[in-house]
Amino acid sequence: MPTRLTPDFDDANALDGLFSGIAGERAVGLAVSGGADSLALMVLAQRWAAGRPDAPRLHVYSVDHGLRPEAATEVTMVLAAAQSLGLAATGLQWLGDKPLTGISEAARQARYGLMAEAMARDGASVLLTGHHRNDQAETVLMRLAHGSGIEGLRGMASFADVEGVRVHRPLLDIDPAALRAVVEGAGLMPALDPSNDDEHYERVRWRKAMPQLAALGLDAPAIALFAERMGEADAAIAQMAAGCFAEMVRLDGFGAARIDMPTLLGLSPAISTRLLGRVLNIVGGRQKPRALGQVERLRESIATGELPKSTTVLGCVVRIKDGALTIAREPGRAVPPDAILAPHGELVWDERFRIVNSSGETGLIASVADYLPRHRLEDFLGFKVTAPAEAIRTAPIVRDADGGVLSLGGWSFDDRITVQLLID
Repeated sequence: MPTRLTPDFDDANALDGLFSGIAGERAVGLAVSGGADSLALMVLAQRWAAGRPDAPRLHVYSVDHGLRPEAATEVTMVLAAAQSLGLAATGLQWLGDKPLTGISEAARQARYGLMAEAMARDGASVLLTGHHRNDQAETVLMRLAHGSGIEGLRGMASFADVEGVRVHRPLLDIDPAALRAVVEGAGLMPALDPSNDDEHYERVRWRKAMPQLAALGLDAPAIALFAERMGEADAAIAQMAAGCFAEMVRLDGFGAARIDMPTLLGLSPAISTRLLGRVLNIVGGRQKPRALGQVERLRESIATGELPKSTTVLGCVVRIKDGALTIAREPGRAVPPDAILAPHGELVWDERFRIVNSSGETGLIASVADYLPRHRLEDFLGFKVTAPAEAIRTAPIVRDADGGVLSLGGWSFDDRITVQLLID
C-alpha cells in the first residue's frame, strides 16, 4: 500500500497544494469551532494567505449553539486567536428554542444557515472546514455499516454543497496528529467538546473502534485509499449514466421525463440508480439531492415490479404507463409563488427553468400554470398534449401586464422571452 506523507506545513509549495482549490476566490470563510482541527485550519490558511499577494480575504466564523455553557467562552477564544493572526472573525449564536429530538441535525442546519448569512454579508464564496483523514475514515465506515453503495463509499468530497453552502475540505488527506502539532506550535490551546467522547453518537463509537481496526491493517490511510478508489469507480458510473441519460431520457417542455421500461431494466443497478437520481433531481426541483436511499428503493421497486400505480419520491410523481416510466413534478410541494421578471433580467423558476426577459418591458409575471385545460394548451402549442397532468399544473407560465401569455413551460411565444429547462 502506498504511504501517505504529511506535507511540510512550513513549505510554501506544500501550502499552495493544500489550498489550491481556493486560489482564485476573492473571499473565503473558515468554520472554526475551537477544536484542534479547525484551529489548525485557521493557522495554515493564514500562513498560506500571508505568503501570497493575490490570496483571498479570510473570514473566520465561530458558532455558539447555546447547547453547552462553555461554548460562549470557546467562541471568544477563537475570535481572539483569529485576531492574533490578523484575521477578520465573527461570532455567531443560535438563538431561540431548541428541538427535543434530532438536536445534532438541527444544530448542523442552524450552523450552516448562520454561516451562510455571514458569508453573504462578507462576500465569501466558499467555506473551509477542518475535516481530516480520520473523519473521512469514520464517514466511510458508518456508510459501509448502513449499506451505502459506491456513491456513498467514496466518502466526503473535497468540494460539496452542504445545506446550501459551498464547502471545501482541504485537510481530508491529513493525519489529525499533524494538525494537533500545528496548533501546539502556534501556541494555541484547543477547546475540548465532551460530545466528542460521548458514545451516544455513532461517529464516536466508530472513532473508538478505529485502533482495533488499525491493528488488523484497516487504518485511516487504508480506508482513505479505499474511498479514493470508490470515487474513481463512482466517476466511471457517472460517466456511463450520463451517456444513458442522453440516449434514454426524454424531457418534455413541461419538465416531465419519460424512460422506456425495457431499456431502463436492462441497465445495471448502479447505473440505473444514478440515472434515476439525476432525473428525480431535475424534475423535482432539486429538493433532496443527497437522498440516495429513496432513489435506491425506487429502483428496486421498479426492478421487482412492485412499484405502485402512482407514488411520490423527492417531489416527483412516478408511475408506469404505456411501457414507460413517467416522472413529473409533484403539485403543491414547494412550488414557487408568482415572481416578477424584471426588464433585461432573468430568474430561475422552481430550480427547473431559466426564464429570460430580453426586453425593457415591465409588468411581466412568472407563475405556476396550475389548472389549464388541455384544449387551451393545445391551442397555444399547436399539437396534442400527452404530458402528465401534474407536469402541466407545475409548469411556469409568463404573462404580460394585460394577461397575455408569453411563454408556457419550455415554449416561448414571444421573442422577448427565452426559456430553458435546466438539466445540470
